Amino acid sequence: MKKTLLLLSALLCLSACAKPLGKWVNPFIGTDYTGHTAPSAACPLGMVQPGPQSGNYLWKYCSGYNWSDSLLTGFTQNRLSGTGCPSLCNLLIMPFSGSHGADYTSRKTDEKAAVGYYSVSLPDNGAKVEITCSERVACYEMLFEGKQRHLLVNPQHIQLRSNDPKATLAHGIKAWDGSSPDNSTLCGHILANSWVQYDMWYEISFDQPFVSCDTLQLHPDYKAPSYVLDFGEGKKPLKVKIALSYTNADGAHKNMGEVPGWDFRKVRKTAESKWEKIFKLLPIEAPDDKMTAFYTSMYHMYFQPNVISDSGAPVRYSTFSQWDTFRAADLLRTLLTPDIEADVVNSMLAEAEERGHLPVWDLCGKDNYCMIGNHAVPTVVDAALRELPGVDKERAWKAVKASLTSSHLKSDWEIYDKYGYYPFDLVKDESVSRTLESCYDDWCAAQLAKALGKDDDAAFFEARSRNYRNIFDPSTGFFRGKDSNGNWREPFEPYRYAHAGKQGGDYTEANAWHYLWHVLHAPEDLIELLGGKEHFVEKLDTLFEVSPPSSQTGTVQDITGLIGQYSHGNEPCHHVIYLYTLAGRQDKAAERIRQVFQEFYKCEPGGLCGNDDCGQMSAWYIFSALGYYPLNPVGGNFVEGEAQVKALKKLTWK
Repeated sequence: MKKTLLLLSALLCLSACAKPLGKWVNPFIGTDYTGHTAPSAACPLGMVQPGPQSGNYLWKYCSGYNWSDSLLTGFTQNRLSGTGCPSLCNLLIMPFSGSHGADYTSRKTDEKAAVGYYSVSLPDNGAKVEITCSERVACYEMLFEGKQRHLLVNPQHIQLRSNDPKATLAHGIKAWDGSSPDNSTLCGHILANSWVQYDMWYEISFDQPFVSCDTLQLHPDYKAPSYVLDFGEGKKPLKVKIALSYTNADGAHKNMGEVPGWDFRKVRKTAESKWEKIFKLLPIEAPDDKMTAFYTSMYHMYFQPNVISDSGAPVRYSTFSQWDTFRAADLLRTLLTPDIEADVVNSMLAEAEERGHLPVWDLCGKDNYCMIGNHAVPTVVDAALRELPGVDKERAWKAVKASLTSSHLKSDWEIYDKYGYYPFDLVKDESVSRTLESCYDDWCAAQLAKALGKDDDAAFFEARSRNYRNIFDPSTGFFRGKDSNGNWREPFEPYRYAHAGKQGGDYTEANAWHYLWHVLHAPEDLIELLGGKEHFVEKLDTLFEVSPPSSQTGTVQDITGLIGQYSHGNEPCHHVIYLYTLAGRQDKAAERIRQVFQEFYKCEPGGLCGNDDCGQMSAWYIFSALGYYPLNPVGGNFVEGEAQVKALKKLTWK
């Protein structure tokens, strides 16, 4: 009997260990406060992320959803994850039975989300909705409480930043055309304008015919009408499939073929299996809360970039939030899924060949030039140096050199090369941040030039990578704005937050304290500039301890997760803790890492202290949980911190 009990205990233990890693994911983490994630269904790097829509216009609705809202306005088919600006959230649909809430909205109850899945009950509309998807097709199953079965379809919907009259939905969709080939299908095209202008084609298919279709003109200025489809009385669930394409109508029709038939459970199971393959790349042991935070971070990190090519066509990605993701997320994808990252990098190279430079912030295959630097450069250089299969080094070099020598928006190389920095009187916003970020890109370019034997280019970019010294002021110990005559900006306010053109100043979503540490490629030189290791550590201590009056800082929405003047909620600070290790105080790095884990990565809707920014906040968590971080993500070594989980598989750095 005792042996039987021991055997049973062992089997139960094995069963617990065999729990799918996706079961640890909580898609609601980051959906409140400033995380800007959404509990939508998704496949890794998929074109669609169908899910709930709870608001528009305000900053908290960058993903189209906020957990604290009690009402849903419907369900949209694509979105951005964790960004600080909104877009997408196209093709809103909303089911209802005999009646519905005001403007077709409904309270939400019994809301659930899991890997590749979302469900909710809509008591005001008498319906329940389940959602899953493939990469390019959103799949719905809708149950109706009453006899009547209706569906609102609104092609005019799009996510916008402001409800200013000049930025309403009427201006978000610039053009529309559509048709209904039969009473089980809707097709159409929209020309959308939010952050970038993009074309999108769609095909909507129903598992049963609608018996009537009422056309609504919700606003006289809307380009697209809305439809109310009546599927007749009955209790039979309504199943809906929505395929998108950024190419043409044939592409949307072809993409619909990703999901043959109407087996919702099969589609969900396939999505789960695709995620499980990703999660199994990094098996760990940890307490339950860290297991949840770790695998939710992996889930969020593989929401974007997004495939924008059609099924069967050569793979092409977009949604490149490079100012954020070059710091850790791009590298982590390279180490985990190099075949995918090779396609990502080749997509960047294709963009460079079309527009003359690598993408700055790419959405739907268009550049919105948000943020600064040319930070596709480090991602491309790293891929080339690692010799990812299919990434041509010479092709990569051509794109890198063009990006750093041919002027384009926010990259004024003639000014930069003349002065050795961006003078604040000639470059009105972000002059210090733009100089520092450019120095790192130059260093990356120099490494690729060396590898290719291009000695003159290597020397040029190596010299330019030291331009940070031109804006360092020894008298204050900070990088400062300098004009074209070599004069420092006065008065100097190191605590004053700056935010590009919206708030002015020499820094990007930051202040002088945040950008003091932004010499990723030469931290040893930075240590010397600040007086050696002892003084450097003292300066770091001050960063984490100082609390200036708010009157000296100002307000920037993205500056969150503060410990003193360290801002974990925004990317320029993400490497800073690990500088303690380079200065000989790994113990202090470990102390701050534990603090960040405890305070800023909680397993609750408001658990993220800042925008997840297409997975960068999540990538910081994953690397740091494993015990190290890529302070310089190109060709350098991991810098040690303190492991928070037990890794069951070593993440190797080639």
